[in-house]
Amino acid sequence: MIEYMKELWPILWPTLGAIGVILAFVPILGLYMTFIERKIAAYIQDRVGPNRVGPFGLFQAIADGIKIFLKEQVIPDHVYTFLYFIAPTFSLMTAMFALVVMPFGPVPVEYESGFRYVVAPGIDIGIIMMFAISSLSAYGIILGGWASNNKYSLYGAIRSCAQFISYEIPLGLSIIGVIAATGSLNIEKIVAAQGGSLWDWNLFWQPLALLVFFTSALAETNRLPFDLPECEQELVGGFHTEYGGIKFVLFFLAEYTHIVTVSFLTVLLFFGGWHFPGLTGPVDASLGGMLLRTFVLVAKVCGVVLFIMILRWALPRFRFDQLMGLAWKGLIPLGLVNLFLVAVVLTLGLPKHLLAGTAVLLFVAAMISTYQLQRTLNQSNPRVMNGGIRGVSV
Repeated sequence: MIEYMKELWPILWPTLGAIGVILAFVPILGLYMTFIERKIAAYIQDRVGPNRVGPFGLFQAIADGIKIFLKEQVIPDHVYTFLYFIAPTFSLMTAMFALVVMPFGPVPVEYESGFRYVVAPGIDIGIIMMFAISSLSAYGIILGGWASNNKYSLYGAIRSCAQFISYEIPLGLSIIGVIAATGSLNIEKIVAAQGGSLWDWNLFWQPLALLVFFTSALAETNRLPFDLPECEQELVGGFHTEYGGIKFVLFFLAEYTHIVTVSFLTVLLFFGGWHFPGLTGPVDASLGGMLLRTFVLVAKVCGVVLFIMILRWALPRFRFDQLMGLAWKGLIPLGLVNLFLVAVVLTLGLPKHLLAGTAVLLFVAAMISTYQLQRTLNQSNPRVMNGGIRGVSV
């Protein structure tokens, strides 16, 4: 047994190291993402934000974490106790398990030697595995809403179920074009295909797919303007109304883990991953090259995370019928159009950069949506038309 462990150790220790990095940094990342988001909210709303604990308020996240752990664990009498405790644990477990095939740094070609920035490298169905696991997080929300035995929680859980089902479809459609062009479901190979130059990034020749993917992924994370499952103006706190203390933190940490996952996926699939022209070459296995690639990837991911946080304070919340209409009437048709154009280009052997013309479709779709929105507003409020009041000259 000892001899077998010695032979297995060179393969085992990089995996254990990657698992240790994820388990060590994800909780700390969740704490400080709340601090950064509060600072961004304060800046946008012209106020100070947390600034009392530590220099510039940097220890506020630690103080909040200690406070949460010391809070009394209140369990309402009317909940289904077993499912009540399982729900937040299941949400966090699925959110973190989806990171198994997610590269959080440059992955060397030789997986058998040395540390690698991924728990399970070289998985040929990596994207399918990750989406299959991350989609299970909806069960945690549904269990939490049902186990709370509260009508507001149940409404939030039902909304979440409908939202996940709706947005999983355009989310899958958006990445099929990238997979077809690359010819692989392996995330590392998709990143490698974007390593030639800046114009090889999928951002420039599939902008329509990027829009559909990012919007759908934002809805999958229950972030504003898609946070209908926890809409406090209507549902108090939605599916986690009856949760407090460390149980609520597990739901919260699962949400921020999803944000990190979405940010990494956006960068890996559309923004070249750890590649950047002039800084990183297609092949560089030296220590300096690996660290530089890691810095490039983390910088891109931080930019996407900040953009997601800013969106929370820049856009109003949708109504639920608007949320469903956006998926079924907007994103799914756009995803199908993008997939059709990718199929035409690949079948006829045309240059893939012709797909950059799909950006024109974005402009046309935006103009049509604006016209329909204005028409709906005029029909719902007939007194307001053409900048004035009907029957009154302006």
